[in-house]
Parts: sequence; C-alpha cells; structure tokens
Amino acid sequence: MLTPQWLDQLRSRVTLSALIGRSTRLQKAGREYKACCPFHNEKSPSFTVNDEKGFYHCFGCGAHGDAIRWMTDHQGLPFMDAVKELAAEAGMDVPAPDPKAARIAEKRDTLHDVMAAAQDWFKASLVGPEGGQARAYLATRGFDAHTLERFGFGYAPEGRQALKEALSRFPEVMLIEAGLRIAVEERDPYDRFRGRLMLPIEDARGRVIAFGGRILAAGKTDAPKYLNSPDTPLFDKGRTLYNLHRAAPAARQSGRMIVVEGYMDVIALAAAGIPDAVAPLGTALTEHQIEMLWRHVETPILCFDGDAAGQRAAMRAISRALPLLRPAHSLRIVRLPEGLDPDDLIKARGPRALEQLLGEAKSLVEVLWEFERDATPLVTPEDKAGLKARLMAHVDTIQHPDIASLYRRALQDRYSEFAFPRREKTWQSRGAAGFQPRQARPGSSRFGPASFSAPSSPESITRLNTRYGQASGSRDALSAAVIAGLIRWPCLLPRHAEALARTPGLDPRFEILVECCGDTAALESDALTTILRDNGLDEPTVAEYAGLRFGFLIQGTEQEQAAAELAQAVDLLVERPVLEAALAQATARFESELSEAAFAEQQRLLKRKLEFDSRLRQMATRHAS
Repeated sequence: MLTPQWLDQLRSRVTLSALIGRSTRLQKAGREYKACCPFHNEKSPSFTVNDEKGFYHCFGCGAHGDAIRWMTDHQGLPFMDAVKELAAEAGMDVPAPDPKAARIAEKRDTLHDVMAAAQDWFKASLVGPEGGQARAYLATRGFDAHTLERFGFGYAPEGRQALKEALSRFPEVMLIEAGLRIAVEERDPYDRFRGRLMLPIEDARGRVIAFGGRILAAGKTDAPKYLNSPDTPLFDKGRTLYNLHRAAPAARQSGRMIVVEGYMDVIALAAAGIPDAVAPLGTALTEHQIEMLWRHVETPILCFDGDAAGQRAAMRAISRALPLLRPAHSLRIVRLPEGLDPDDLIKARGPRALEQLLGEAKSLVEVLWEFERDATPLVTPEDKAGLKARLMAHVDTIQHPDIASLYRRALQDRYSEFAFPRREKTWQSRGAAGFQPRQARPGSSRFGPASFSAPSSPESITRLNTRYGQASGSRDALSAAVIAGLIRWPCLLPRHAEALARTPGLDPRFEILVECCGDTAALESDALTTILRDNGLDEPTVAEYAGLRFGFLIQGTEQEQAAAELAQAVDLLVERPVLEAALAQATARFESELSEAAFAEQQRLLKRKLEFDSRLRQMATRHAS
C-alpha cells in the first residue's frame, strides 16, 4: 500500500527542477527556477519551480503540483505509472497495491476529483438536518442566497470519520494527501474539518484546491476560529489569493484590486457590490502574492483593519514589498476606522463610505513615514535619531536604485521638516536686483556659521571669504556643478529649494540661491549671478566642475532632460552628507568598540558609499564624448 510516508520519501528523493528541466528550459532565479509555463502559451515567465518545497506553480494559469503531479499532468501518465517511473529513478521499491487500490488507481481519480466531491458533500450538509447552526450563523451575516451560492458555502458535520464515510470511493491516502484527513502515528486518521462553516478555496481556473472552515461551537476555546487546509500538491497558501479568479475580471474593469485580511471580508465586499477584492490565507502577504497582484494591477490597495494587528499586517506587507518595488509598481494603503473591519464599516455607514476611503488610499512612502513616526515617543534627540535610522533601514532594502534614491529623499524631507522646523522668513526688496536676503543674527545659518547679508565694505567681503574658506570641503565639483545647473536653469530652482534648505554643510552659495525663491520677481540667470556677486560670492567656473559631463551643463540640452538629470544630481548632493555622517559615526564606533556588529555596520555603509560614488561617476560621464 502506498502510504503518505512512502510518497513523501519518494518526493524527497526527486529533484524537481532536474525532472522538469528535461522538457522545459529553466532559469535560476534566487532559490527558485523560472520558465515560460509549459501548460499554457505565454511570452514572459510566470512558471516557478521550488526544490525546497517540492512544488511547481504558474502565476498565470494556476498550474500547481509536485513531482508525481508533473508526471500525470504534463507527461500524461496514470498515477501508478508515474509513481513507478519516479521510484525506479530514485532506487525505491513500489509496495504491491491490494486489489481494491489497483482498481481505484485504474479509474484515475485525481485530487481535483476528491476536492470536488468534498465540496459537493459540504454543500449538501449545509442544507441538511445537521446544518442548522451554520444556516443560523449565515443569517446573522446578512448574505443573500445569490452570495451563498456564488461562494459555495457548506458545512462540515461533527464526527471524526464523517467525511471518510461520505467519500468512501476514494482511498484514504488520497484524502490525506488532499488535506481532508489527518494522519498521526499509532492512531487512526481523522477528519480535519469538523463542526465548521466551510468555504472552498479555488485556483485561477476556479477549481477547488483547498478549504477554509470557521468554527461554530462557542465552547471550543481551544480550537482555532478559522482553519485552512494545509499545503498539498494542489494548494500552497503562500502562492494563492482567495477569490482571485473572480476578482481578476472585475479588476480589468475597475482598474484596481483590493486586498483585505480574510475571506469573510472578501465576501462582505462582494455582497455590497465591490467584486474586485482578494485575501491572503492565514498568513501575511507574501512576495509571491504581491507579484501575483502586480500581474493584474500596478498599484493594489491594502485595506486592513484599523486595529494594531491590522496595521502590523500592513507593515509586514510593506516590508516585503519594498525590495520588489519597480517603476510604476507599488502599493496603496487604506486604514479603516479603529475597531472596524470592512464588513462592520459597510453595515454601519454603507458601501459608499468604504468607496470613499478606497479613493483616499495613501501611498506606501506616506504610510511608512507615519508608521515609524508614530511607533515610539519622539522626545529626545536620541529618539529622533532612532526614527531616522529606522526610515533609512527601510530604504536600504529597496533594490531598484532610482526608487531607493527617491524614497531616501522623500523620507529625509519629511524627517527634516519634522525634526528641524523651518523658521518664518521676511523678504525685502532690493533695487535693480529686486531681492535681498533676510538679515539674521550670527550663528543662525542652516549652511554655515552665520547667515548671509550683503557686505557693506571690502573688510566685510574679506571676513566672508575667510569664513567660507573654512567650509571649502563642501565646495567640491558636484556642488559647483549643481549650482551652475541651477543658474543655467533658474526655473528649476524652486522645486529643489526645500531639499537644499534642509541639508546641512552645503556650499554657502546654495543659501543665497534658496533665498531667491522667496522673491516675487521671476528668476533669471543674470539676476542670480548678480545676487551671488553682491554677497561676495562668484558663479562657479568650468574649472570647479571639470570632468563632470552632466546634461544640464551642456549647451542645447532639452529642458525635460536637464530637469531629470538635475534632480538626480540634487538627490546625490542631499544624500551625501547623510551617508558620510553615518559612515563617520560607524567608523568611530568600530574603533572604540572593536565589535563584530560595529564592523558589520561600517562595512555596510562603506558598500553604500562605493555604490554612491559609482552612481555619481555614471551620471557624470553619461555625456562624455
């Protein structure tokens, strides 16, 4: 007899990628392999093979299984022939089946047949004498008959052997393999689902591959409220989204897909006329599920409960999404009122209230900022430094360099505005130039030892030049190039003023340019040069940024291209002091502690510094002839 233990041993001896690789070209992708699906025509790979789990899965058509299923579904072999062929290769002897098992094998019942039969039995039990408690519970949810039929509600009666007796035409090994029965050592197997309201979980083709059951007996405090099927050759909970086969067509019409916490939330939304919702199955949203969502919409909406658990679930999903982010693909997040789930909100305020919240979904970067800002009290400088460290740790997980740079800048801007509130400014008119920076008390400058004002004598200019010379380390080629770019393209100055104003230790000429943004007169290159000169400062010469071939410095560059490259250069300029300060701090810590953790942190930041330098070189030589 083929016991579950024997079949597991057979699967463990088969390297699935080697088996599938004989007829399908596989490409290594991290811990998995990927390929164009052999079960349906496609141009981009959506078929994955995982040797650790022993499963293959297609995100496009839903094909899923193990080595045995590959031999039956792809190679077209009967179940026993597939087992014998794999066993021969693995050097295992196949136990002789009894006559009854042989006759069953000849009928070629599959696990899909088992699951379909179980679903029919659960549905019949719901309307039978034993289903009264389940029907009473459904009446409290307010679902109409159409919703009950559409989602296939059923009932699993009490009794450890009830399902086995109802599905007696299937061998016990198949019921166990399908996750419907539980096998334990030295005890008889028993039914997994007992006394529960049942819901079928279906694949992308609408076939039943698993079940979810909600307990009905209030006294069973030791039993889980919701119980799902275990992973089987048909079902991998980390690669399955509940209701995807219904939500995907609806999403093509609405242009959105909503992710809620559980399948009862999905059904509540569908009953309220919102059909484009899916749910993970008892786990946090996985990387595979995020990729599945992105195959249908570019920015799915997470709609989790407003309680602490719901927000933790949202953050777990965000943490898993950050390394995967790519252009135009992200997440948006809705936070429901505290204490309400989607069903509660719909019942209390109607579907329109939920639709309004969905329309106000926040961006991933905004939710990331708010979550970390509100995570702990921010009273001391150390508290605020901890906030910045947590934000940058999130940014470090983003693999796409452009997105990482944009996130770093966006979060640094929010942090600077929070930690260093900007003071009110007063503006004065100034003769032909039409502008004069504000007079400020010594020591109040954001960029150097003191604020800037128009020098009134040669002695004043000498003092300014002496003071600015102390910051000559900041007056490097990148700073000079950005200043020259802002003077060449004065219309682009306002969009970068805030970021530059909040960045410490920059070339003093930046403060003069930033102050110009408060003037009502139109910014012009000649006026900016004049203002710099009136403050004892010169326009950068070509020699200051020799070797840097930025597009915004080249004659004839289109404004759109200049704006894009100038934005990238400013990002680097803003990022650099933060990175250098963190590296200096980590180096000092390592030199004082000589600990492994301090060394690892220093090495991580050194790697970031090398990556930064590489990005700068690539940008600066992009237009080299």
